[in-house]
Parts: sequence; C-alpha cells; structure tokens
Amino acid sequence: MTDSKPWYLSRTIWASFVTILMAMGGIVGLPVAGIDNSALTETLLQAVTAISGLVAIFGRLGASSRIV
Repeated sequence: MTDSKPWYLSRTIWASFVTILMAMGGIVGLPVAGIDNSALTETLLQAVTAISGLVAIFGRLGASSRIV
C-alpha cells in the first residue's frame, strides 16, 4: 500500500460518515410518515448502520491506497 489518495475517495471514510449520520438520525428520532415510526425507524437505522459498518471493514481490507 504505497499509493496515496485524497480522503474523499476513501470508501472507509464515506461508510464512517454514513454510520455517524445514521446514529445521529436515531438520536433525533428520524420520522417516517404514515407507518409505525418507532419500529420502522429503529429497523432502518440498525440495517443501515450494519451495512455501513461492513462497507467500512471491507473497504479498508480491499484498499490499495493510503489516505492522505
């Protein structure tokens, strides 16, 4: 891993941003109109958080460039 790339091209960084945004959405209660808000919101937040975590892990494992 000797190549460098800007931070905004890193899949790990973007997956981490998504994880942070989803956690913040859970804190503020991310409303969904017309559906059982608490159950749907909780399920969606958990799913997106899990997926973004997996993207972060596999993105870093598959990385061929350093972040600068």
